[in-house]
Amino acid sequence: MSKTQTFSIQNALPTTVVTGFLGVGKTSAIQHLLSYKPASERWAVLINEFGKVGIDRQILSSTAGQQGSIEIREVAGGCMCCSAGLPMQVALNQLLRSKKLDRLLIEPSGLGHPEEVIASLAGPNYRGLLDIRSTLTMVDARHFKDRRYTEHPVFLQQLHIADMLVVNKTDLSQLSDIKQMEKTLMALHLGELPIKYCEQGKLDLDWLSAPAKFDQATWANPPKVVQLESVETPLTDSGFLRETQQLDGWHSCGWRFDNDWLFDSARLLEWCHSQNPDRLKAVINTSDGRLIINWVEGQLSYQNTQSSIDESRLEMLFHNKPDADEMERLLFQCRCHYSSV
Repeated sequence: MSKTQTFSIQNALPTTVVTGFLGVGKTSAIQHLLSYKPASERWAVLINEFGKVGIDRQILSSTAGQQGSIEIREVAGGCMCCSAGLPMQVALNQLLRSKKLDRLLIEPSGLGHPEEVIASLAGPNYRGLLDIRSTLTMVDARHFKDRRYTEHPVFLQQLHIADMLVVNKTDLSQLSDIKQMEKTLMALHLGELPIKYCEQGKLDLDWLSAPAKFDQATWANPPKVVQLESVETPLTDSGFLRETQQLDGWHSCGWRFDNDWLFDSARLLEWCHSQNPDRLKAVINTSDGRLIINWVEGQLSYQNTQSSIDESRLEMLFHNKPDADEMERLLFQCRCHYSSV
């Protein structure tokens, strides 16, 4: 017989799901929201990443350290509901038990299924504990001209589950992109969906307050979950660990390194370019300091961060299965003082 979970929450916790496809800017948006958190409030963030090497928690921790009163939990390894249902519940229960919270932000994986995530949140385990607000689906208007997105079932589900559509990266979009987006939404019978526009993930705090459009009481049956390994493997004596995964037609390949591994920044950035992944994220120690590296839509960006990290991490996503051994061989040549002998 399972024990009933009890939590010391006086009022249902305002909860917002921020979803969207890979590379649309979800983590940047949450980082922006955290930077404007009222000083008197305590917020929590539950992050889900497709790959098994978690990166986003380290990125958000820099903002959390500056703001204070922010709790962060991460579920890596696929959709937090479909592929890691139990770890999602464990992470969420830890947040609800930790301290009195004023707001919860949830970022599913860009390849996650937000409908199932919300079904779990609104199910009997959390009824009365979570007040689910508007689901914000972030999109890049340029993607509506690309069938890889408009015919992808996850992209379509993210649109249909939205209470509000947030069009990010408007500084990179053309009027024709917006027109195509509107045409697609009309064809999907989503022409009445509220739409907000922003650049660089600069969401407005007021967008978190609107209620969800569905009746939470009707979402009574959580979906069937499939358990996958979710406990993070300790690093080996060699000081690094490679993690790979294949799920829903995508391949992830990532590495974790002890902090004493130092990479030559120029060689490392050149290596990132040469791999041409569909998506790349890293928080890694280099000869030019600790770097946050991002690769989206064929564009590489990086910035220094002063946040402390327990280890360096790098992860890439591909449509086609990569040669992990060859990638690793070339990556290791980017180490400072590398020698093939």
